[in-house]
Amino acid sequence: MQDGSKPRDLEDRTFKFAQSARAFVKQLPRTVSNTEDVRQLVRASGSVAANWIEADEALSKKDFLMRAKICQKEAKESRLFLRLVDTGLTKHSIASRDALATEARELTLIFSSIISKSGGA
Repeated sequence: MQDGSKPRDLEDRTFKFAQSARAFVKQLPRTVSNTEDVRQLVRASGSVAANWIEADEALSKKDFLMRAKICQKEAKESRLFLRLVDTGLTKHSIASRDALATEARELTLIFSSIISKSGGA
């Protein structure tokens, strides 16, 4: 995350994750492989935030669990694409990627816990 603080609210945290992913990809080298990996990363990170908003407004427990599971899946996918992107050789890009990958992992664990506690494991 850019400022190093952890947002209190999960909606804010997922938004900041998606926002940070977008800022990160702007500094990456323009390569053929990065073109597709960046596209997937942007979609997956945004999907985490969007699906959490949907889960928070769910009409039923079943709907909530489905959205939370999508959040979990998209956070995992974000982490995959973070691992795949070519960061170039700058220490700053590598550190940014690693921080985002850590956040993606933490979000995955949070959603796993939510799903488990909601009876959807």
